[in-house]
Amino acid sequence: MSTLANTHPTAELQARDAAHHLHPFTAGAALAKKGARVITSAEGVFLTDSDGERILDGMAGLWCVNIGYGRGELADVAARQMRELPYYNTFFQTTHVPAIELAEKLAELAPGDLNHVMFASGGSEANDTNLRLVRTYWKFLGKPEKQIVIARKNAYHGSTVAATALGGMAGMHAQGIPSFDGVHHIGQPDWWSEGGDMTPEEFGLMRARELEQAIAELGEDEVAAFIAEPIQGAGGVIVPPDSYWPEIQRICDAHDILLIADEVICGFGRTGNWFGSETFQIRPDVMTIAKGLSSGYQPIGGSIVTDAVAEVIGRDEFNHGYTYSGHPVAAAVALENLRILQDENVVGHVQNTAAPHLAKAWAGLADHPLVGEAKLVGLMGSIALTPDKATRAKFASDSGTVGLMCRERCFANNLIMRHVGDRMVISPPLVISPLEIDLLIARAKTALDETLSAITAEGLMVPAT
Repeated sequence: MSTLANTHPTAELQARDAAHHLHPFTAGAALAKKGARVITSAEGVFLTDSDGERILDGMAGLWCVNIGYGRGELADVAARQMRELPYYNTFFQTTHVPAIELAEKLAELAPGDLNHVMFASGGSEANDTNLRLVRTYWKFLGKPEKQIVIARKNAYHGSTVAATALGGMAGMHAQGIPSFDGVHHIGQPDWWSEGGDMTPEEFGLMRARELEQAIAELGEDEVAAFIAEPIQGAGGVIVPPDSYWPEIQRICDAHDILLIADEVICGFGRTGNWFGSETFQIRPDVMTIAKGLSSGYQPIGGSIVTDAVAEVIGRDEFNHGYTYSGHPVAAAVALENLRILQDENVVGHVQNTAAPHLAKAWAGLADHPLVGEAKLVGLMGSIALTPDKATRAKFASDSGTVGLMCRERCFANNLIMRHVGDRMVISPPLVISPLEIDLLIARAKTALDETLSAITAEGLMVPAT
């Protein structure tokens, strides 16, 4: 694939970036002093920066570049669609072929009777849709008092106001969302950090039953829905104990509340099935999708709902939507992405080749002196850093201090791994090969060794008391 060569010095690009560009989730002054790393091109699972360094992207961008970088087919489809119909809305009782075909394809791929889609530009918008949708659903059924959505602490459902409220990220809530009417949070199923002396199975049941306790306290006739990620992604790739999701499903069924599965990260092959709901045998009423829907090549997301939910919502006008809902170029690109995933059996590659190869190597990282737990489902993994494996201890330093140091050592060794507190997480492109997995693991081990040396030298290998 031909690309335009970068002819600007890195320092110049960094200065221009610092002068005008506000970065998400970033302390701007610190980044301006350090200088952003400038990414200029990408191919497969590798990025290239403005200094010519080749970086293995262990995060698939932001959990999204499932088919890898540089697929010219998607560029060709986008160009063709731009020439034919670059934009039209679906507000005025109109539609277009890309939206029709994408909705049809998603109904084919989604499990159960999830057969109807409302499109958005991304996961945050889709979860805003979900909040309004479930409340409108109950209103149309004559139960307007069912307004509360129960969510989980340390969950991530997006960065818009409503999506942030649904999420349980304390740092985000502290900046402009101190409270939000009608959202209630319960504990997360993070056995490593919060399980104490319980077995994972006991802890999973306990955390699931917090949902039932919350329904009892709030009133079943007040609760509209429960929203959760099959695996918490931005929260640190928190894989719930096996006992958790069956009990959650039982509780939702028993108490007549809708179940929203946020599949923004887990969907489109990430867990070794098309959707995380299939991996964990969840039967959602509403499913949030984005990211892997287009492999990040275009901004698009949506809410897939069951026949029953669609029938109720269709009884009257649902006063909701976005300018770019079902954007024809984004929809066309998403369709081509799904074609590639199907025709090249990418989900089968994850299930039968990439995930088994990574699982063996990833489990071996638990032998490192700095690693207490190594969890992996499909191509979505985390390692918990600890000063004491036996007690699952946290570091005495502020949460994230050691994780950030490890992330910086990964970056210095041309590997992108993300840190969430003192957990390191990966989510590589689904097309990653066994040889590329071996390289990822080798660079991760080097980064862990360098981190251990640094924190030992600085006196940070100390458990909290």
